[in-house]
Amino acid sequence: MSTTLFAMFGLGGPEILLLLVLGVLLFGRKLPDVGRSLGKTVVEVKKGLKGIEDEVSESSAPRAVIEPDPIKAPTRVTSSSTPKFDDSPASASVPPKL
Repeated sequence: MSTTLFAMFGLGGPEILLLLVLGVLLFGRKLPDVGRSLGKTVVEVKKGLKGIEDEVSESSAPRAVIEPDPIKAPTRVTSSSTPKFDDSPASASVPPKL
């Protein structure tokens, strides 16, 4: 797999050796720590891309259609007794309520 990765960037044997020498010169004893943090970064990026791919594939998958409840006609409420209206005028001493 590593040979295909280097071939993808057009790196041959001499270029890889030059990069390793430069890495040792620049980072010295910190090179393992730098490699470890670079590896963790690559893993996190891959996880993020996988999560995005999963979200895209889920959104393109057909979802179950949620049917609303059917609309029911209103029911008529009938009372057993007929209402009684008082047509007598209100007394003058009591003001009308608003």
